[in-house]
Amino acid sequence: YVTCTDVIKDDEGNVVELLCTYDPESKGGRSPDGRKVKGTIHWVSAAHAVPAELRQYGVLFSKPNPDEVDEEGQDFLSNLNPNSLEILPDAMLEPALAEAEVGSSFQFMRQGYYVKDPDSTPEHPVFNLTVTLRDGWAKAQKK
Repeated sequence: YVTCTDVIKDDEGNVVELLCTYDPESKGGRSPDGRKVKGTIHWVSAAHAVPAELRQYGVLFSKPNPDEVDEEGQDFLSNLNPNSLEILPDAMLEPALAEAEVGSSFQFMRQGYYVKDPDSTPEHPVFNLTVTLRDGWAKAQKK
């Protein structure tokens, strides 16, 4: 368990430091007293991170049935969702991911699984979202 005990901010209100305690007995999500881990912290070193582009794909069509058109002469193409692709051009990744083979998959940002795209270059890695993870936090917020 890591417990944040204080947050240090600069004059502009930006977080610059977290003061925390760590319980080494809870390593790996197991603790002798039976506490359950509520989340896992992941981070990428700012000093060593590699810039990358992430492509996140959403729902392709704006209607459940793409063939359901509003006007005569339209086809399923009129129901394409113009916001189905979100490009994140400034993602920061672990350095090893820049060297990954095209087609290799990884879990990123605790959001989903991404696959390295053939558009990648050594200087500009590109990863595509293939599967999102279930969002337990959103589920809890609905209650």
